[in-house]
Amino acid sequence: MENNTSDATPYYRLDPDTVLQAVDSTGLLTDGRLLALNSYENRVYQVGIEDAEPIVAKFYRPGRWSDAQIQEEHDFSEELAEAEIPLIAPMRIDGASLFRHDGFRFALFRRQGGHAPELEDKETRLWLGRFLGRMHAVGRARPFQHRPALTPERFGAESIATIIEGRWLPPHLETAFESLAEDLTNTIEDAWGRAGDFATIRLHGDCHPGNLLWRDGPFFVDMDDCQSGPAVQDLWMLLSGDRYEMENQLADIIEGYRQFCDFNPAELQLIEPLRTLRMLHHAAWLARRWEDPAFPIAFPWFDSPRYWEELILSLREQLGTMQEPALTLN
Repeated sequence: MENNTSDATPYYRLDPDTVLQAVDSTGLLTDGRLLALNSYENRVYQVGIEDAEPIVAKFYRPGRWSDAQIQEEHDFSEELAEAEIPLIAPMRIDGASLFRHDGFRFALFRRQGGHAPELEDKETRLWLGRFLGRMHAVGRARPFQHRPALTPERFGAESIATIIEGRWLPPHLETAFESLAEDLTNTIEDAWGRAGDFATIRLHGDCHPGNLLWRDGPFFVDMDDCQSGPAVQDLWMLLSGDRYEMENQLADIIEGYRQFCDFNPAELQLIEPLRTLRMLHHAAWLARRWEDPAFPIAFPWFDSPRYWEELILSLREQLGTMQEPALTLN
């Protein structure tokens, strides 16, 4: 589970001077240039270095992960890099990759340019499939000891409890959401049962196109959500469009994937349940972070009745989709 009891230093103390001093504390020499990058869960900055390329500094959200969980993220990234899988692993300085300064924990990364992958291109999908197959071949080698698992309980039941117990729903939607949540939970559990005894492996965990950079091939970025779960979790977010389009996209990805790693077709039963769990988890994430001043500014619509009306409508559509036959491999 996420650690909610560790260092609770608030982000408002993380001013530009503190960021630069933190990077300097590792032995690097900053040149005063600082650019905040788009990130809400953590705080991420591009930092200028004297006589060298800028680097990226990620300051971990206090209380979210334990030191052991962060270190396991770093170790997994390095394991993948050692297998020549292109991703941005944390820098090590004097043998360390997790640093502390003034109560904050942070890691440093080299800067990597690139653009979003062109997912409409067949060759790109094949390449991404090979890329993920190589990653999962490493991920299967051993389990996580500290990182959490993606389960219906953690992403579903706990998210539903956060929403209901936090009284986020407008009163006229409470009964509708609670009834729908029960139906969603039962349908997701049924799909998990149909998928059978699938393997739980180490994953990227949040493999949407925004976490992939393309520069003469793909690079993984942001392993912050690495976790254990079914392999298909790292595949389904690359799909888009109607059923026919997604099945064609999936066929290309799996063709590349199977060159390096076996794929269990029974996991296709989990694609729409995983999409539903992501929707619930995202709503609960916003609720849990609402006291962070950055969130009301970035997501001003979250506590409006319209947001919850649209979410319930989308979840009802998801309930119907989950009751249809799963995608198949052509």
